[in-house]
Amino acid sequence: MIDVALYEPEIPPNTGNIIRLCANAGISLHLIEPLGFALDDKRLRRAGLDYHEFAQVNRYDNFAHFLSTQKDRRIWACTTKAEKYYHQVSFDPGDILLFGPESRGLPEDVLKQLQKTQIKIPMYPGSRSLNLSNATAIIAYEALRQLDFQGMLKEISQ
Repeated sequence: MIDVALYEPEIPPNTGNIIRLCANAGISLHLIEPLGFALDDKRLRRAGLDYHEFAQVNRYDNFAHFLSTQKDRRIWACTTKAEKYYHQVSFDPGDILLFGPESRGLPEDVLKQLQKTQIKIPMYPGSRSLNLSNATAIIAYEALRQLDFQGMLKEISQ
């Protein structure tokens, strides 16, 4: 399966929505500190509804700590600065989708470390970015589709 990582997320409802997405898709969520909110924030809980208990959420002190625990995994930097679109790559089980903070995206030092694995979502010229939880859902579900929605689909009897 794939995982999602949020680098220094700032807006509680976005993270809550992503927790809900991860819980429903069987995706582990990695939160890279500092966070722009407390995990007990009522806006985070409201957006995630009662899905927090169904999501696997891991926290890391910083990006270096996160990287040290993910040594053999491919990390896709999801950024508007990428040359390649998300639908032009092949995702593998174990891949991680990394998203930056809402106000500024992934910083240059992180992007330099992930130069060969940067992807973006197509948008009209002049557009700045999509909402973080929407962007996460778009790319996560493409990765899941490529992996045949492993463990998610039930046979429908005719």
